[in-house]
Amino acid sequence: MQDFRKLEVWQLAHQLALDIYRETQSFPTREQYSLTDQIRRAAVSISANLAEGCGRGGDVEFARFVTIAFGSACELECHLLLARDLQFLSPAAHAACEAKLVSVKRMLSALLKKLKANSR
Repeated sequence: MQDFRKLEVWQLAHQLALDIYRETQSFPTREQYSLTDQIRRAAVSISANLAEGCGRGGDVEFARFVTIAFGSACELECHLLLARDLQFLSPAAHAACEAKLVSVKRMLSALLKKLKANSR
């Protein structure tokens, strides 16, 4: 078991979730229980699954939660594109969130590869 807060990918995913919360504050009120909520839940799910995986019993279990986190990152990417296209999110804000998200996805992929190699 390791401290999830020491994982660089968790730190970046946590920062991304904070950014997402700030950016979605200006979304239309009518979207509060739909797109805003979906975006926020997907963003939080990335770091939450990393934290939960760290608390599990070994690399195989952790890898499963990293895979779930990666899926949440892909979901977030889709929602951010929709928010941009609906003009709820400015192109600059989208680009900033997307850049962090791409970094998170790369880090998750590398972590997953390492975990799978360790479990062989």
